[in-house]
Amino acid sequence: MKIFRGVFSPIQVNTYIITGNDTECIIIDCGCYGETEEKKLEEMLATLSLKPVMLLDTHCHLDHVFGNRFMLGRYGLRSWFHEGDKHNYLNAPKYSLMFGLSMEAPPEPEGYLVDGQEITAAGLTLKVIHVPGHSPGGIALYSATDRVVFTGDALFAGSIGRSDLPGGDHELLLERILDRLFTLPPDTVVYPGHGPETAIGEEMAGNPFFL
Repeated sequence: MKIFRGVFSPIQVNTYIITGNDTECIIIDCGCYGETEEKKLEEMLATLSLKPVMLLDTHCHLDHVFGNRFMLGRYGLRSWFHEGDKHNYLNAPKYSLMFGLSMEAPPEPEGYLVDGQEITAAGLTLKVIHVPGHSPGGIALYSATDRVVFTGDALFAGSIGRSDLPGGDHELLLERILDRLFTLPPDTVVYPGHGPETAIGEEMAGNPFFL
């Protein structure tokens, strides 16, 4: 797996471009906010000579879906996400006003993901792991072959996702990180929705929420 990252919007969300065949790619959490950032992503993909073939949302808070309308218009892709985040997806424009931002209603999704589902595209296979708590439909995307996991806003380097937004549940988030993420191999590299990468073993040993 090759992994490329762009950081977008005033909320600084990580958008990941991943490929296993060097010709096609999966986009995870397209956070492009406005035409300048949309052009930046388009230029990244052109430079890498990668064609997007799938759009995945780890969850549907506004910063993770800002670019979904662009992805449909430019590449013909609708997103896939867990059905538990339909409310966040539909209300993203309203919630954006709380952050002093604005967005159009995101397009209808391609479909919904379920826990345990395997996604195969762009030469890669990712397993869906449902990790609610930051949001009801929060998921992680895990590659056992490459020992990497994209955790959205569930788990960060030295921290966890906030739980004070609609549908959040702090205790549930802690439980699901423990039984769904900390059971992955310790050398699994964690690519979070914000900030730098880390590893499962590092977070098990040093994340202050679990000490």
